[in-house]
Amino acid sequence: MAASPVEYTIGGVKIHFPCKAYPSQLAMMNSIIRGLNAGNHCLLESPTGSGKSLALLCSALGWQRAQFDKSFGDRKKLDAANSSCQCVCHSRADLSASATADKPAVSDLNVSACPSPEGNLSKKQSLATPSFHKFQAFKAAPEEDDDFQPDRKRLRTADQKSCKRQRLEKGVVFMDDDSELESVSPGPLCWKTESNSQKVFSSQSTKPCTQCSCASAKDGAKDQNSNQRVPKIFFGTRTHKQITQVAHELRRTVYSRVPMTILSSRDHTCVNPEVAPHSKRNELCKERLEAKDGRSCHYYHGVQKMGEQYQLQRVHGLCEAWDIEDLVSLGKRLRSCSYFAARELMMDADIVLCPYNYLLDPLIRESMDINLSGQILVLDEAHNIEDCARESASFTLNYDSLLSSRDELESMIRNNIRPDKHEPLRAFCYSLINWIQESQSLLSERGYESASKVWSGRDMVDIFHNLGITSATFNILKQKLMAVLEKEERIGVVNGREDLVQVPTISSATSIVLKGLFMVLDYLFRDSCRFAEDYRVALQRSFAWTNQVPPDAPDAQGFFGRPHQRQRRSIRVKSEVLTVSFWCLNPAVAFSDLGDAVRSIVLTSGTLSPMASFSSELGVKFSIQLEANHVINKSQVWVGTVGAGPHGKKLCATFQQAETYTFQDEVGALLLHVCQVMTKGVLCFLPSYKLLKMKRYRWINTGLWEQLEQQKTVITEPGGGKGDFDELLQTYYDAIKHCEERDGALLIAVCRGKVSEGLDFTDDNARAVVTIGIPFPNIKDLQVELKMKYNDHHARSRGLLSGHRWYEIQAYRALNQALGRCIRHRNDWGALILVDERYKNNPNKYITGLSKWVRQLVQHHDTFSNAMQSLVVFSREQQKVEVVP
Repeated sequence: MAASPVEYTIGGVKIHFPCKAYPSQLAMMNSIIRGLNAGNHCLLESPTGSGKSLALLCSALGWQRAQFDKSFGDRKKLDAANSSCQCVCHSRADLSASATADKPAVSDLNVSACPSPEGNLSKKQSLATPSFHKFQAFKAAPEEDDDFQPDRKRLRTADQKSCKRQRLEKGVVFMDDDSELESVSPGPLCWKTESNSQKVFSSQSTKPCTQCSCASAKDGAKDQNSNQRVPKIFFGTRTHKQITQVAHELRRTVYSRVPMTILSSRDHTCVNPEVAPHSKRNELCKERLEAKDGRSCHYYHGVQKMGEQYQLQRVHGLCEAWDIEDLVSLGKRLRSCSYFAARELMMDADIVLCPYNYLLDPLIRESMDINLSGQILVLDEAHNIEDCARESASFTLNYDSLLSSRDELESMIRNNIRPDKHEPLRAFCYSLINWIQESQSLLSERGYESASKVWSGRDMVDIFHNLGITSATFNILKQKLMAVLEKEERIGVVNGREDLVQVPTISSATSIVLKGLFMVLDYLFRDSCRFAEDYRVALQRSFAWTNQVPPDAPDAQGFFGRPHQRQRRSIRVKSEVLTVSFWCLNPAVAFSDLGDAVRSIVLTSGTLSPMASFSSELGVKFSIQLEANHVINKSQVWVGTVGAGPHGKKLCATFQQAETYTFQDEVGALLLHVCQVMTKGVLCFLPSYKLLKMKRYRWINTGLWEQLEQQKTVITEPGGGKGDFDELLQTYYDAIKHCEERDGALLIAVCRGKVSEGLDFTDDNARAVVTIGIPFPNIKDLQVELKMKYNDHHARSRGLLSGHRWYEIQAYRALNQALGRCIRHRNDWGALILVDERYKNNPNKYITGLSKWVRQLVQHHDTFSNAMQSLVVFSREQQKVEVVP
């Protein structure tokens, strides 16, 4: 039986919830409403499985609906005040209206004469429906502050175009239909219809009313409305699969009919059968849009079929919250591009769902035309937001890609294609190439077949100055890049006759190189090089093995004989790889574009602990913070630390110990015991892929792998493509669902890998999670080393965490995320087994970094046998409870 909706009033805002809310959900909604009302930023941690997404959606959309109602109510009050005014000008207007009451009505030219299909459709009542119509009426009002509105290209169907110019009644004309109107003095025109069909108009005085305060009040209300438009909600999460889960949660609520869209990549939304199967969809899509080789995309030209919220809801039946698959299916049926349709739908959407790197990365925001000014930014699963923010302000350039870009620009100049625009860009590439070649002599060895040289951001600014690239010349380069990317048509000769020919533009690969470099340069030169100290530039040389087909070689007689394709064998070739990385070490650089622009930022995740670093790292003050409790009873989860294995060997997964045979054998024996005790699905997380491969090889040689496979189906997380991973994941689920010869499955994965992020292992899919060691980042990684030094240098001046403390927090976040794969809803149960003696030996250091709900339940076990006995009792008790109806 479905739960009944419940209405809550929090902070003066009515929130309609699909069921009775958990205490953690009420705490979250209270924090969000407080933040939105005051325009503050929120940092909220709520355990996985506690209904976090539902609380986010209902509170944010409830607040937004209240703002719509308030705006609509203010407009009604203004209209009522004006209608009740008894001043001379309004009295004269009333007399004029009554005098013409017997005449034919004045036609409103803003109303289309086309029949609306909405009248033939019955409206399904929901809370979103009246709000949606009020919002449409509110947005239809003329806006005074048009200077701050982004230019939008609206797509209009052929029917709408014909209706737009249609005369409504006899005697009503448009201004440009008759040349006689050109001599009329400027002023508001009042069109009237006369019985003799003559054209009559009057130019009314534009003088303000001096008899009352109507004019000033009205102008003030317009200014207030223009400055207080109801914000959109941009809801960002980590993966496309999580977006689907959010859309499913939205469908459960009474806000399910809210105008929405989902921004996604072409990989998920391209419906052109000639483009979608290819890996280079972006390049092929651009070629089709430019109609290269005379081939265009018919799906793109059909965007207007589904590019309006009204069409989507009333015509095509997507009335309630939809996901990407729904839009793609509709696009295939209508032969319309779902990728560009989703972008068009953003214009009138109240909530926009997308991966959160779309909101953080300035290049993606620009390409997607995302304007976050004054909007609400909700970032779910934000435990990795610091890394994502740093990456969005960073760029790594491959030397070969730079050479290819230079060659393409030279080709444009040789063919006399906008040479004055391409020449400065080619010179920029040459300057950078020459600097890289000269700097190779400065490289110092870092390890096996790797070398590097690092410059500070300040040093790099000086280097660019020596290359002739200053703040002033950079602005010129940006203008040149914008010019070469513009589409342009010129008259040319095609098949012997003159015709419009589109001017070729640079490829998407060259565009990516130049845009990435210019993004970094923009940050380096911004505000008198304000962010220069936050960057490090690394020139790195390494070697990579690639498969190459050998070139054709002549035989003894000098003839070239190419063998059959199947007989041509590729050879392994070792080649040098040269890269230049512009690393941003301060996530506040990317957040500087957001913190002051948006109304409120809501960061939330099940694993934000420890939360102390977010304000200092992101440069944003989170006035409202929350660590919510879990919704389960303490008896439903077993949390224990194990510091020794079945044979009594100490288990400390440091870098030195983890690679020894003794440690690997002891961990393998421990894992076998856990698989024998715990039923169905077991997840095991290791710190790195290197350790996973090492243990797998060792256990196969010792026969332990075979023992594990006798107990459960054993699957290891692949480090390769997504297709292999999805297939193995389905094998894991099937082994648990259809237990015949073996009791479930064991999935051995890696912290920070695919399994630990965003996947839902509910109920039997994860009855136990085993974590081996503490997943610290690779301290030998150059970027990690530079980040730690950066934090140590700025710890006092900027309030940052020390480099060592930052390093530890990265490990705890990854550990908490792995532990969160277990316990996915209120009735779920499972065991969390933390394998490492450091938890017990130094709990103040290693336990405090765990999530609140985990650290409250931790039990330290002196011996392995005590831990297993306790685990056996827990498992049996939970299985008994599960059997009881």
